[in-house]
Amino acid sequence: MADRPPAPDHGDFADVWSEHRTYLVDLAFRMLGNIQDAEDVVQEAFSRLLDRDLATIDDPRGWLIVVVSRICLDQLRSARSRRETTTATTEDRETTATVAAAAPLPDPADRVTLDDNIRMALLVVLQQLTPAERAVFVLHDVFQFSFEAIGSIVERTPAACRQIASRARRRIESETGPNRFEPDLAEQQRVAQRFIAVCAGGDLDALVELLDPDVGGEVDLGISGMEPSPLHGREAVGPNLLRFFGPKARVTLVSQPINGNPGVLAFRNGQLVIALQLEMRDGLIHELHAVADARKLAFVSKQLSTSTS
Repeated sequence: MADRPPAPDHGDFADVWSEHRTYLVDLAFRMLGNIQDAEDVVQEAFSRLLDRDLATIDDPRGWLIVVVSRICLDQLRSARSRRETTTATTEDRETTATVAAAAPLPDPADRVTLDDNIRMALLVVLQQLTPAERAVFVLHDVFQFSFEAIGSIVERTPAACRQIASRARRRIESETGPNRFEPDLAEQQRVAQRFIAVCAGGDLDALVELLDPDVGGEVDLGISGMEPSPLHGREAVGPNLLRFFGPKARVTLVSQPINGNPGVLAFRNGQLVIALQLEMRDGLIHELHAVADARKLAFVSKQLSTSTS
């Protein structure tokens, strides 16, 4: 995209890129579970936008959401088709999907725990859903899109999307237990998105407003004898957060629930470098726990890879 000559509305395009890219990467990551694929999908969506006249698009954000979602859905279908081609013989698609869903899985304790600090169960379990189930579940239960809007993306009726979402929830509960995801996923998403937006924009004042006056933060480096002292208070925690999650850190931030709380994953050059858990009190971030232990992050990265394999 950088090699293209600036279009007449290049300034408007840059504004759309700056305003919506972070949100779209988060959406694509939640659907695909792979940060590099997510960034590639968003890049492709903006490439397509360059070929359009922005003046003819009433809602660029909405247009990009549809394009990103459809590209993700195509990728999920393509990946599923490749898996089925490898394992199937003469069974039809529905039979193959049923067999795949019933296949033995690793012990849940092995695949969702990380020294009791990080649980990635939801992202991993999403791989057991069909592409349509995964897309509808993420768009509705996580990002709070209406079934009418989702129907136009996945090319199903709103009623069919409602049934797909219900089926996806049942399948998730069958893998994780009905109480594993009691916290409101949509509220977790809103908290994480607000945090990501202000960090990506480098807005310290807006970040401080998200923090409880008595906020505390700590980081797990995984290095014996190198345990940094916990930070307390907005004035100390806010600037330190921007140091690691702000624009100068050159990281890509995406949301991911951690231990039943809102969470954020930070990637640099496609590699996971920090996992951050946010604990809330009275609508504000009261505690932050960051994991920068390379060993633990390697485990999480493996789970992310497993969710898209």
